[in-house]
Amino acid sequence: MKALIIGATGATGKDLVEVLLNDPDYSQVVTFVRRVSGRQHPKLLEVVTDFDKLEQVQGQVSGDVWFSCLGTTLKAAGSKENQWKIDYDIPMKFAAIAKRNGVPCAVLLSAYGASTSSSVFYSKMKGQLEEDIASLAFARYLIFRPGLLLRKYTDRMGERISAAVLKLLNSVGLLRRFRPLPTRTLAEQLAKAPKVLTGDKQVVELDGIFKL
Repeated sequence: MKALIIGATGATGKDLVEVLLNDPDYSQVVTFVRRVSGRQHPKLLEVVTDFDKLEQVQGQVSGDVWFSCLGTTLKAAGSKENQWKIDYDIPMKFAAIAKRNGVPCAVLLSAYGASTSSSVFYSKMKGQLEEDIASLAFARYLIFRPGLLLRKYTDRMGERISAAVLKLLNSVGLLRRFRPLPTRTLAEQLAKAPKVLTGDKQVVELDGIFKL
């Protein structure tokens, strides 16, 4: 299979690239990035992309499955408008191009609690993206909704504290279904999903990600 990835430079995206490059079921991995990483691998193709002008790379959007791992925090984005642009506008535009170019399978990294009816901005935004990509009617559409992610070398204090609290609660049998998810484990399950999940649309919630 030929895989396409947006969000390949984030924590989960980096792990996903590594997993796909080492998976014999994937013959080529195409990443759409703002700048080249310098990494060399016979299966890897990095497409330098201006995400404000995705039409310039639409000829490269061709393959068997595309993964969206794109996302940011409100703090990093600086405003809700910028976060919407990164988390919604870019994946949505890429999805439309992928659909138009005949890519049959879409795998979206969303978030726990994503819903258009949510009163939380982030959750509502993710829910809107899920629904709008669904309206494009890919042959297969797989949505992952993880909870707290364990990123290697994270500098987010709140994330480290939350992970520590959850681990403590998990150790005494509490909130097991909300246990933190290492990005490497998530990447492995994302790569596995197109090979094992059938049907035109599936939503994989946090607990289901561990069991995939």
